[in-house]
Parts: sequence; structure tokens; C-alpha cells
Amino acid sequence: MIGRLNHVALVVPDLAKAAMAYRQHLGAAVSQPLALPEHGVTVVFIELPNTKIELLEPLGEDSMIKRFLEKNPSGGMHHICYEVDDIIAVRDKLKAGGARVLGDDNPKIGAHGKPVLFLHPKDFFGTLIELEQA
Repeated sequence: MIGRLNHVALVVPDLAKAAMAYRQHLGAAVSQPLALPEHGVTVVFIELPNTKIELLEPLGEDSMIKRFLEKNPSGGMHHICYEVDDIIAVRDKLKAGGARVLGDDNPKIGAHGKPVLFLHPKDFFGTLIELEQA
């Protein structure tokens, strides 16, 4: 059902500093910042040969990421994202098996311009999972 690992998302308190650290210290290719108001975040992507690292910073007072940083001021791992071939079919199968989809059960457009869903971390042993249409 799940495909390749698309990215691991890390919340950071200062996106510019984090991007610079990845660029300067690790020699990483870092994308330009992308504001996603509908998700309450600004993101950059670190391109790796086999996947990506997504750095997230809060955008707006109602950002879920802001609450994450209040609990974890230094930042930390937020979620992992897997690709799926048919996000609606996967959603329906997961829900039929008892998994909870966050939000209104309908995919939203994510940072890559593709439909995404988030699964409740309590159903996956404490890990927030994002599914992205491949």
C-alpha cells in the first residue's frame, strides 16, 4: 500500500538558520522557502539522493507547528511522509481498518502540489504519518 519514503519533516525554531546550517555545514542543496498558509507553515526541502528532509517553521498564530515548538523549543521530528498510488483508496482502506484521518478526511494540496492526508499518531505508535499521492 505505501510506496517510497517521500520525506522526513523536522520542525525548526528558525527556518533561515536551519537552512543555512544544512547548506554550510552539511553541503546540502536547499530549496527556497515556500509559505503554505493553508497548513500554517513555511517549508524548505533538503534534497538527498534517496529522499528529502522538510524543514518546517510556524506561519501564523494558529499554526499547529507553533504549538509543537512551545512543547519542544529546540524543534524536532514532526512527521514522516510516504507516497501512495491512490490516496482515496488508501484512505478508505485505512478508515475501514480503524485508522483515523486527521481533518475532514479529504486530501489537501501539500507543498509538492499533490494531494496529502495525515494519519493520527495514536494509530501509528506515536508517529504522525503524511500520505502523498505519487
